[in-house]
Amino acid sequence: MADTIKILIVDDHHIVRQGLVALLKTVPGFTVTAEAADGEQAVDLHRKHNPDVTLMDLRLPRMNGVEAIAKIRDGSPQARIIVLTTFDGDEDIYRALQAGARGYLLKGMDLAELTDAIRTVHAGRTRIPPRVAEKLAERMSGASLTARELEVLKLIVAGKSNRNIGTALFISEATVKTHVNSLLSKLGVEDRTQAATTALQRGIVHLE
Repeated sequence: MADTIKILIVDDHHIVRQGLVALLKTVPGFTVTAEAADGEQAVDLHRKHNPDVTLMDLRLPRMNGVEAIAKIRDGSPQARIIVLTTFDGDEDIYRALQAGARGYLLKGMDLAELTDAIRTVHAGRTRIPPRVAEKLAERMSGASLTARELEVLKLIVAGKSNRNIGTALFISEATVKTHVNSLLSKLGVEDRTQAATTALQRGIVHLE
């Protein structure tokens, strides 16, 4: 059918994929053309099936969701991708939309919200729920960490001391302290523990 919206589902949990397939099968005009369990497979299947809309999780093996979105968009600039995830950190949202996602939904939404988002994105528009848009606005209004500050923050989250961070990054302990003070200010926190907690909550750093 010419009016059928072809959908690619990308999620590393089999039961989640099966649940989405079962739900979307009940919607007239929707058909799931392929399912991917990791980012690399998502890129390959998108190239093969050219779906109208892709539902993409962010935490994926082999290639994460943001990387997969960027790679798909490199090969198909008009690709319409909706992030469907449990992660609502402002950095996760920012990175996904920056990579080219057209929508961002949190798992737990009802079928009506999902189908409306699919139709909206398929029509060439974006779909960002108010709660997600609010977090995105906060992220865009804040100061961005430099690449070096992000490296230091990742090592703080890993529990490294300033001395160990300096050794790992080949910089002096005094320089590490300067970066730490700067990132504490940008994150609006008072100490390293709060910095680590905030980094994980916002999705700036992820535990592997």
